[in-house]
Amino acid sequence: MKILFIGGTGIISSACSDLVVSHGHELFVLNRSASTMLPIPEGATLLKGDIHADEAQLASLVSGHHFDAVVDYIAYTVNDIERDLRLFRGRTDQFVFISSASAYQKPPKSYLITEQTPLENPYWQYSRDKIACEDRLLYAYLDEGFPVTIIRPSHTYGPTQIPFGVSSWRHPWTIVDRMKRGQKVISPGDGTSLWVLTWNADFAKGLMGLLGNPKAIGEAFQITSDEVLSWDQIHLEAYHALGLEPNVVHIPSDLIAAYWPDATGSLIGDKSNSVVFDNSKIKRFVPDYLCEVNWAEGVRRSLAWFEAHPEFQTTDHDMNSLWDRIISSYERALPNGNG
Repeated sequence: MKILFIGGTGIISSACSDLVVSHGHELFVLNRSASTMLPIPEGATLLKGDIHADEAQLASLVSGHHFDAVVDYIAYTVNDIERDLRLFRGRTDQFVFISSASAYQKPPKSYLITEQTPLENPYWQYSRDKIACEDRLLYAYLDEGFPVTIIRPSHTYGPTQIPFGVSSWRHPWTIVDRMKRGQKVISPGDGTSLWVLTWNADFAKGLMGLLGNPKAIGEAFQITSDEVLSWDQIHLEAYHALGLEPNVVHIPSDLIAAYWPDATGSLIGDKSNSVVFDNSKIKRFVPDYLCEVNWAEGVRRSLAWFEAHPEFQTTDHDMNSLWDRIISSYERALPNGNG
């Protein structure tokens, strides 16, 4: 197949790029630069351009190409989708939009999430924008036959990312550094809400199985692990991997959000809610889909990657200071002023 990835060097897309190339497909990656952290795989063709910039330049880059599948990993707004419609009408047999499981109803009325769970998130603009993107694409499918497939990943990570409930996405080593220095780490709520983490190479197997599949046109899929863990279990496994004793403080999500407005979306509108994903649909369409890397293995792989790449062991000083203020405020409210 001839495939175009828009993005191609992120946590999710880099694993998909590696898998697609390893299976002998012809991969083009539209990206504004070659990443040093997650470079495109050898054998892929880089189309150098900024998808959010000059549309005329983008049109010239894809001119003369017809793709079996186009996957946009970095479309976030309806304007992005309108641009994609203009660029790829008649140029692809399948357009795959990477949406988000955060678009599902929050708080959920049922703990078990399926593709039929309503899309409604009053807490997070990011999620509402993804919902609007889905709506526009489904209208294009029904109105003009635009060949869309929608994918809803949840919390997907890989070697270069170590996910926690309260963390710095751009500087994931920050939490590990706190653990190593014996500083307290925040677990949202009472630590018992359920969450799902998915290794990026496992996600890639589900996505690749849908590429070029005409039965996937007009359909939406969630691609996640079947492993369900509480936030306390997630933190405890990371401490075990580091050979350290846990030092976790449980803080209500609304208190965290009072100090950190971004948490209104990322916590109250997402991670503080218990979720369990029903992956029966992706398994019907991709029968060999199976997540092989559980959290115990994945966190050790990520830690090993960072230990081998000390130049990426960066910390977020602003977030460290903010977390310390949140913890101090919470502990002052406790009897005797300590946690």
